[in-house]
Amino acid sequence: MVEPGSTPEAPKSGIEGIIDAIADLLQTASDWVRQEAETIIREKVVKPIQRLGLTLISASAAGCLLVIGLIFIAVGLFILLAQWITYPGALLAIGGVYVLASLVFIVIKVRMMQK
Repeated sequence: MVEPGSTPEAPKSGIEGIIDAIADLLQTASDWVRQEAETIIREKVVKPIQRLGLTLISASAAGCLLVIGLIFIAVGLFILLAQWITYPGALLAIGGVYVLASLVFIVIKVRMMQK
């Protein structure tokens, strides 16, 4: 590096010139390897992780919206059912459906475990 107000140095000759040339070559090679490693890391690691993050966030948002929608549908169906068979009857019917569904899952699981 040349400081302002000074004259640039002439290339060194002999052993000192060879050592400086080798040092410059090693520094250039080191800079090149560092730049290539940074590019490879950015392309092969950082970008896939960013895509995975965006995918997980969008899937989570879709799942939350689906659950909220299903809750509204369930409440609407409960109110409709309650008008037909009263609130205690609606609660008993929904509870019975859940119990039957759990029994079906238990039977399927037991059969899968026996195979």
